[in-house]
Amino acid sequence: MFLGYASRLGQALIDRRLYLPEAWAADDPRRNRVQIPEAVTFATKPQIACDLIATALDGGVPCAWVLGDAVYGSDTRLRRMLENRRQPYVLAVRSNHHLRFLTREGLVQTNPAELADQVPAEAWSAHAAGEGSKGIRLYDWTRIPLPWIVDEGFERWVLIRRSRQDPEAFAYYLVLAPAGSDLAELAGAAGLRWTIEECFQRAKEELGLDHCEARSWHGWHRHMSLCMAAAAFLARLAAQLRQAAGSKANERSPVPLPACA
Repeated sequence: MFLGYASRLGQALIDRRLYLPEAWAADDPRRNRVQIPEAVTFATKPQIACDLIATALDGGVPCAWVLGDAVYGSDTRLRRMLENRRQPYVLAVRSNHHLRFLTREGLVQTNPAELADQVPAEAWSAHAAGEGSKGIRLYDWTRIPLPWIVDEGFERWVLIRRSRQDPEAFAYYLVLAPAGSDLAELAGAAGLRWTIEECFQRAKEELGLDHCEARSWHGWHRHMSLCMAAAAFLARLAAQLRQAAGSKANERSPVPLPACA
């Protein structure tokens, strides 16, 4: 499992941990053979994600949004951990994720797919979800407020994405956002989750992240750490080159004159 970090200047993997299946965790001879530390016990992927994210936040990593796929968005403990830290998130959930809340009419039990079916046509608007290999990734988006208790200064939403090529293709997210965040900002944040796939692709193709032949717990972590460090160095170098190129371009550009009416 990996933790990625993305900014406007680039992205990189910043932490990692090997997922240990429950059968391995309870098999002492196997653990001893591959030198798994005694302190390591079985943990689910969302539990590991909680630890990785909390460690990064405790270490002072600046973070506007925490992103993750439905494995993590569906985990109540992970969301609660972020909420207790007042940390905004945009976490994917499945179409049948159970939602329950009170309204004036009584208890409502629904799911994101049912909510999407009730959205009027005029409530959808097109926003970019980042830039892919073929250019800007444009989708239709809408959001529905959730009447759950929330700290002052925050809002809860169900965010819904619809493909413009296939109107039957949807994606759903649970959102904790700073009050006043607009739909375009939420769409842009949701789109940043794919940067971790770009991190994997580059680290595998250029640095051998997937060429690990380690046969021990420590060997795996060392190999991943070296690949991640090299990838982070290259990401930083690329960011510096882009910044330098941008500065030179600005120097060559004529200074704009104020418009006169």
